[in-house]
Amino acid sequence: MKKFESFLAGYLEDFIKYREDLGYVNTSLRTNLRNLDRYVRDNAQDWEHLIPDFFLSFRDQLHQTPAAINTVILSTRNFFDYMHRNGLCPCNPIQDMPGKTENAFIPFIFSDEQVQQLLQEAGNLVCRDKQKNYLVDMGIYTAIVLLAGCGLRISEPLRLMQDQYDPIEGTIFIQKTKFHKDRFIPLPQKSREVLDNYLNLRNTFLDFDNPYLLSGFKKNIRSNQIYRLFYKAVQTTGIHAPRKCIGNTVFGSPTPHSLRHSFAVNTLKAARERGQDPQSVLPVLSAYMGHSKYRYTALYLKVMDAETRQGFVDFAISRLEDI
Repeated sequence: MKKFESFLAGYLEDFIKYREDLGYVNTSLRTNLRNLDRYVRDNAQDWEHLIPDFFLSFRDQLHQTPAAINTVILSTRNFFDYMHRNGLCPCNPIQDMPGKTENAFIPFIFSDEQVQQLLQEAGNLVCRDKQKNYLVDMGIYTAIVLLAGCGLRISEPLRLMQDQYDPIEGTIFIQKTKFHKDRFIPLPQKSREVLDNYLNLRNTFLDFDNPYLLSGFKKNIRSNQIYRLFYKAVQTTGIHAPRKCIGNTVFGSPTPHSLRHSFAVNTLKAARERGQDPQSVLPVLSAYMGHSKYRYTALYLKVMDAETRQGFVDFAISRLEDI
């Protein structure tokens, strides 16, 4: 691990340890602070240089997206808050620094029909030439089914251990993923059937002990294996739509995480079609998806179905053509 090099190096290490001792897990914190460390190393010799203008220049020389720059600034602000609380600097020099204006992001949304088409094609792409390859590919396919059917984050099915699935109740236990939240979630019937079929196959043919629910060649399935099968299925179905930046709005292309977004949006759409108020579904949906704050789930109300999202894209393009 590369060490910090500026005169702030010791303080930066202390701050990271302080955050870890509080139980925070932020894999990007050290990377964000390394931006600050390099700039201070090259442009400041002592505390007298660390004035607001210095940090404005620091922000402006960051060649990243507005969202990434804001993350660096937030980490830097938190660091100086820590320094100020501990009496190591008289004030936080970037307390009032404004962030960069971020582009709005609208994720790609699969309709229910497109999700089924994608899963069917992913199943067709499963390798059946060799028994071992077939088992691993079936595990990859099963992971994609869980992403689509349960709105999981990509890491969540891959980290499941065998004892975290209850085949009698049809529930899985998601333990300490993002936001350190644990949750039990019931599987939809189709997802449960695919998982049970995979486990029956695995128990019949797998000749080595593996504690993970979805088994890879050695340990668990890797995320890059999910991406590989997912993008092959997207390509062969013809669903693919390139990422577009139109004005100050970015329209995302299909990714495995799009299945999570699509699960939320299609759940709200189904509630509306049943005559329910989508707002009434949000608390349960938020808990099911493991959101730390209710407002994160509420954002999906802005894009209630795949057709609405495509309407946003078409409208944005037409507006540009009119200018």
